Amino acid sequence: MIEVERYLDFIEREYLAGYVPGGGAAVKFAAAADGSAERLRAGLHERARGRGFLVVTVDAATVKVHMIDKVFAAIATQIDWEEGARRVVAAAVEELGFRLPPDGELALEPLAAENEFEPNELRRDLVRVLQREILGDYELAHEFRLAMLRLCEAEVDRSDATRAERELVLAWLRGELRLISSLKQARIYQRIARHNARDMLVSLTHWVARIGRPGLVLDIDLRRCALSARPEDGSLFYTKAAVLDAYELLRQLIDATDELGSCFCLVTISPDTLTDPKRGIEHNYDALKARIWDEVRDRVRTNPLAALVRTAGEEGEPG
Repeated sequence: MIEVERYLDFIEREYLAGYVPGGGAAVKFAAAADGSAERLRAGLHERARGRGFLVVTVDAATVKVHMIDKVFAAIATQIDWEEGARRVVAAAVEELGFRLPPDGELALEPLAAENEFEPNELRRDLVRVLQREILGDYELAHEFRLAMLRLCEAEVDRSDATRAERELVLAWLRGELRLISSLKQARIYQRIARHNARDMLVSLTHWVARIGRPGLVLDIDLRRCALSARPEDGSLFYTKAAVLDAYELLRQLIDATDELGSCFCLVTISPDTLTDPKRGIEHNYDALKARIWDEVRDRVRTNPLAALVRTAGEEGEPG
């Protein structure tokens, strides 16, 4: 086993300090003994935020982690999409050689007044740059590009119609949109569902880098999947079939690391998730086991580079 602080030091040094901001991606699994899971996750959040990363959490106790669309929706609700749009618009304004107002206001009229420029001409130039930068970025899924363009346009155009469209786009990203037909004007024609949610997640990792963040840190807490009895409080319970679907989702995430951009994912599991004969990875899902298991493992020294590590239960406890 490896002590939590030592493992966090390793993650920060080897991944957060350079590899992930440079465009790399990694998915790591931590089998956390009692007492170490929360320290590990809290420490990761603190270190990642201290470096400017966007940190999101997906907890299997509250999110149906066996469904990729639900996972993406949970991530989307934690992201300040408008702040990202403001960054992209501000960069476009500077690329055109215009000054930002002292208060950073991006609405068309104040922006035009600050630069003594005709508003309609400024709108045309800005839209041209935004379309080139966003619609021309083929690392992003087509509908993700359209959604980001609409959010950016809403930072400049403050009309009621544009603001309403922005709210519809945000609801679409968060899985809260009631009628997909309401986004017809935005040229978005399908919901985020199991067939396209992975592409949306990949797009998000590239978008995070585009808006000037060093990367996305995804904290997935999978410990709830180890429960074999339904919780008395009525919270989420995973059947064996759902657990296997969750393993498949993680297998796909590992296989997508070449497509992901600037992303570090830590999956926290309980020790039982590895070895439980009824629903553990070792006995029930060879595809995931083949990707994270160490065929040869030192009983004394832990390899922090491994896809799977086991963390010590208490501070200073050898395990």
